[in-house]
Parts: sequence; structure tokens; C-alpha cells
Amino acid sequence: MAGEALQDPRMQRFVEAETQRQRFQQLVHSLTEKCWDACMGTPGQKLDSRTETCMVNCVERFIDTTNYVVNRLESTPMPTKAASEFS
Repeated sequence: MAGEALQDPRMQRFVEAETQRQRFQQLVHSLTEKCWDACMGTPGQKLDSRTETCMVNCVERFIDTTNYVVNRLESTPMPTKAASEFS
């Protein structure tokens, strides 16, 4: 029964979408934690402009770095042996 469900294309798309959603949530959590630790001192009643700027810059650096790495990996040809292992 479980094997049949995984062969259903709709179920496969659902599982892939849920996996992608989970990865995105993990990424957001990780990003929030890293930027919070880097930018927040002692939390006050209001977010000051310095902390807000730090958070924005942190997120933007993270996104830029992630995009750079992804683009670099996509533009780098895989060696023939490694490419055949993924097929």
C-alpha cells in the first residue's frame, strides 16, 4: 500500500512540495537565529534603527551568498565520473 502511494505522481509531487516547504522553514529558522545572535544585544521594548539595519544587512548578505553559491554550483561542470554516479 505504501509503495503504491509513492508511485502515484500526485503523491510524489505532494511529498516533494512538503519536503521543499520543510527545507525553506529550516532555512528561515537558521537565518533568523544567526542574524538574531549577530545583531541583537539586549532586547528592549522597541527595535532600534541600528539593530534593524543590522538584521536587514544580515539577511541580504545571506541571500546574496546563497545565490552566489547556487549560481557557482550550477555553472561549474561536474566531472564525468561524478555525473554518472548521480544518474
